[in-house]
Amino acid sequence: MTTRHIAHVDMDAYFASVEQLDDPSLRGRPVIIGVSDRGVVSAASYEARAFGVRSAMPVVQARRLCPEGVFLPGRYARYKELSRAIMACLAEFSPLVEPASIDEAYVDMTGARTLFGDPHRFGTRMREAVFEATGLSCSVGVAPVRFLAKIASDYHKPGGLTVVTREDMAAFLAVLPVGKIPGVGRRTLEALDLLGIRTAGDMLAHSPEFLARRLGASGLDLYDKARGIDPSPVVTGREAKSVSAENTLDKDSASREVLAVWLLRQAERVGRELRRKGLGGRTVTLKLKYSDFRQITRSKTLPEPTDCDETIFGVARELLSAVPLDRPARLVGVGVSGFHAVPRRLSLWHDPAVAGEARRTRGLDRAIDAIRDRFGREAILRGRLFPGKPGPRGGGADG
Repeated sequence: MTTRHIAHVDMDAYFASVEQLDDPSLRGRPVIIGVSDRGVVSAASYEARAFGVRSAMPVVQARRLCPEGVFLPGRYARYKELSRAIMACLAEFSPLVEPASIDEAYVDMTGARTLFGDPHRFGTRMREAVFEATGLSCSVGVAPVRFLAKIASDYHKPGGLTVVTREDMAAFLAVLPVGKIPGVGRRTLEALDLLGIRTAGDMLAHSPEFLARRLGASGLDLYDKARGIDPSPVVTGREAKSVSAENTLDKDSASREVLAVWLLRQAERVGRELRRKGLGGRTVTLKLKYSDFRQITRSKTLPEPTDCDETIFGVARELLSAVPLDRPARLVGVGVSGFHAVPRRLSLWHDPAVAGEARRTRGLDRAIDAIRDRFGREAILRGRLFPGKPGPRGGGADG
């Protein structure tokens, strides 16, 4: 039987590393992605991590730990651009590439020994190829199963390669802390600790029936993983179920005008991503988080799919007008789901004037896209987003 070889490729401190790549003056300095004291850290360079700064940490805490840090707002269009280059690079090794996020992917290398050598050889070649294509460092884990490949990629960061062979698996799992197994959250970890289970090896001292009684169906899954069983395949072409954007405000606001300007900027981001993917969505969703952290969502389904900025914004603003603002909001966002191909002619547009306006609106969206692709996102702004207007001119954390 052919041994499976699954590689997990994980970029090292990705967002911060991109900033250091594009601005050499930042190299060797503690770079932290996140500027609003009301937001959280999106990424931290290894220099910043030496001060104890970590992703998802409140920015205000990161400033206390690392007062000399360089705090940047992040450039998500640039991160996505390089992510596409990374995925294209990995596709040169195998047609079975599954992006797990913007900065990591699984690659099924089963049967690739003839072309690329053993796991140590092709893991090294992957790291080198990604660096040659982007100038960025990554770490690679290789194992016969997915979840161990992901764990292995974290073992020798940054720029590391860890290979777990089928012969190594039992010894590797015997001492593997259960908290490192994907899917083991805080509550499961607490339940396992009460049972005296600290490592995957400890789990094998119990029967699968015992673990199922204590942990439910997840107990059986964990028992399989403790034995190195994970049939999960590498899945290509996984489609996004929604495209969304959200911002945490620098200052809580109960102004519908302020929130609407944020929605317009977000609608532009969502619409542009939909057009890039050739998608349109029928369902527009408004997300609002109040100052007391209570969160609500409101949705509306359209008769036809859309990728139009103004349509997305118009529906989001309509939803906003119907929600109470008896307390200020701290976060606002908009998303589109229910994807279909965008029809060239919408069945409702029998009126030639309406059809003409729709064509002009879509043409404007695409013209703006082209300008921003060439000159950057801030090269052209709609009038409602000019400096001086309330809204997203530098504050907030992109979601």
